[in-house]
Amino acid sequence: MQVFTMVVLIVAISCGTAVVIEFLKNRRLALKQAPVHDEVLARLDSLSERIAVLEEIVTDDGYHLNRELERLERRA
Repeated sequence: MQVFTMVVLIVAISCGTAVVIEFLKNRRLALKQAPVHDEVLARLDSLSERIAVLEEIVTDDGYHLNRELERLERRA
């Protein structure tokens, strides 16, 4: 292989790598800035509220007492 051919190949590979890296950076940036659909945000808010209600129910003392009573009734 001649020196000139080797230099041309090294430069071509370097340029190609730079192009691919810039393409991937731009694609990642575009994905991060993609707008979130309003319906998805509304659904997320709804689910967050439901989880908060479920956490409140589960941490309630009456809930634990009822579960314990049911467990004892099953044993008897």
